[in-house]
Amino acid sequence: MASQIDVNQLQEISLFADLNESLLRYLSQQSHLRSYLTDEVIFYEGDLLPARLHVLVSGRLRMSKIAVSGKETILRILPAGEMFAAPALFGNGIAPATVVAIAPATVLTLNRQVLLESFAQAPELALHLLTVLNQRLQQLHQRVHGLVSQRAITRLVNYLESVADYGGTDPVANGEQLRSRLTYYQIARSIGITYEECVRLFRQLKPAAIYRRGGLITICDRAQLRSLCSDR
Repeated sequence: MASQIDVNQLQEISLFADLNESLLRYLSQQSHLRSYLTDEVIFYEGDLLPARLHVLVSGRLRMSKIAVSGKETILRILPAGEMFAAPALFGNGIAPATVVAIAPATVLTLNRQVLLESFAQAPELALHLLTVLNQRLQQLHQRVHGLVSQRAITRLVNYLESVADYGGTDPVANGEQLRSRLTYYQIARSIGITYEECVRLFRQLKPAAIYRRGGLITICDRAQLRSLCSDR
């Protein structure tokens, strides 16, 4: 069931954080919130998307593609605050991937026309949106380059550092623990290796990084972790 977001919640989203109160109030009245349970599908690859902005307000989402062979490739794990489904705003409106909640999630949607009208009042909103999309393109380029040119252990280290920097860490006795819980399967499908190879590579990362049951990953020594990659 959809509901509205209040001004304070909207202001906590980085995309809207610097907007004036009157514009925030207008956007909150025009936006909709919908909650999803764990494992609930937001949309499937190939679905026709309405012309809306999509922002994850809380929870986590998995974006993945399924090959003809049936193999799943995980494109991204989205944390709260992230925009997604860009084709709904600027593309052909066809979902490029399947998006599933991997934790209870709340998604905000805002009609494209409302967003475009808001650009006139706050040009910085358009600039921020373009900056985010540009960062996405750069990340995609780096990822494609890495999949082609880097060894598997280098891709794994790069991925762990990216998740640590992007999703955050919490200090623990022996280092820093990733806030994002990641299974071997998720990691393997994100960096283009098999489940078995992912398990084997994590053994090679010890003691610089440690994987524990439940997807808990601790980076004990970043410098040592980087030293394992001769092609960085």
